[in-house]
Amino acid sequence: MKALLPPFSRIIGYVVMAFALFVPFVAALLGKVTDSNLLFVKEATKLLMIAGALMILFALSKEESPETEQIRSNATRNAVFLTFFYIFGGMIYRVAIGDLQSVDSSSFLIFLVLNILCLEYGLKKASVDKFFKR
Repeated sequence: MKALLPPFSRIIGYVVMAFALFVPFVAALLGKVTDSNLLFVKEATKLLMIAGALMILFALSKEESPETEQIRSNATRNAVFLTFFYIFGGMIYRVAIGDLQSVDSSSFLIFLVLNILCLEYGLKKASVDKFFKR
């Protein structure tokens, strides 16, 4: 999978994800989150996290090479399998407790986060392997 964004997009993506993670808590502590805007805050947080995750995934790395593209593809493959197991486990759990009301609506966000974790692990592993193979 080829990268589409410049390298600084990775840093911006992490900043956007941190912003989306902490601002709702600060807003709640300041009393700005109410019952009337809770759904908006929740969905805006998800949207910002998805945008940040996509920026991280599609950013060029400092040393972009065909190996990096392969690592990015492997990370996506691994994230698909991990997301499947996470969603399947959640389904089994809901069936086991007989929960008919709740539905998992953040599957894509979970996929993106797992994809980033797999990508970062793959990139760090490749750099460590390169360092020790000298």
